[in-house]
Amino acid sequence: MLDPEGSVEHQPASSFPKVLLIPLAMLLAIAALLLLAFSATRQKEPDFYTFKVVNIRGKLVSLEKYRGSVSLVVNVASECGYTDSHYKALQQLQRDLGPYHFNVLAFPCNQFGQQEPDTNKEIESFARKTYGASFPMFSKTTVSGAGAIPAFKYLIASTGEEPTWNFWKYLVDPNGKVVKTWDSTVSVEEIRPHVTELVRKIILKKKDEL
Repeated sequence: MLDPEGSVEHQPASSFPKVLLIPLAMLLAIAALLLLAFSATRQKEPDFYTFKVVNIRGKLVSLEKYRGSVSLVVNVASECGYTDSHYKALQQLQRDLGPYHFNVLAFPCNQFGQQEPDTNKEIESFARKTYGASFPMFSKTTVSGAGAIPAFKYLIASTGEEPTWNFWKYLVDPNGKVVKTWDSTVSVEEIRPHVTELVRKIILKKKDEL
């Protein structure tokens, strides 16, 4: 049909589809936002390897570099009655199982009996020269109480076990979750089977993936 100007008259399009499209678009937008929020929450869920710490030479490093391997986290001291036996056994464990699938992660601490009084440089020199320590070492720090570094707060919160003396030991799996913890009185030799079993699982998994 022609209008008075001689052009073709257009019938108005139905508004029904638009009425449907608006709420549908809103629902899709909300769903997308919820999915993003859910993904962000999952990504932000902390584990031991999500933290950053200062190494014994003063450099900020991410523990993410140890993801995929087993870690034995230990608060060490140079003048403790447990020093000699633990350092020797920790280095032997590092030599036998590390560094590709396992690492001892040593955190010097002076909280207990003031038995780690020296500087980071002196601590590292002592550990390397006296015991040939080849495992990663970190800056002297606080591992217990309100002043504990976030990485140790995570370990404590995960296990309900807070260090009360030197050479507390936390076993962390390849995903950054704490498997077990032992106090100073438990020797490294006693916990070796637990560490070895976790390392064995990593090796078997990698073989299966080949």
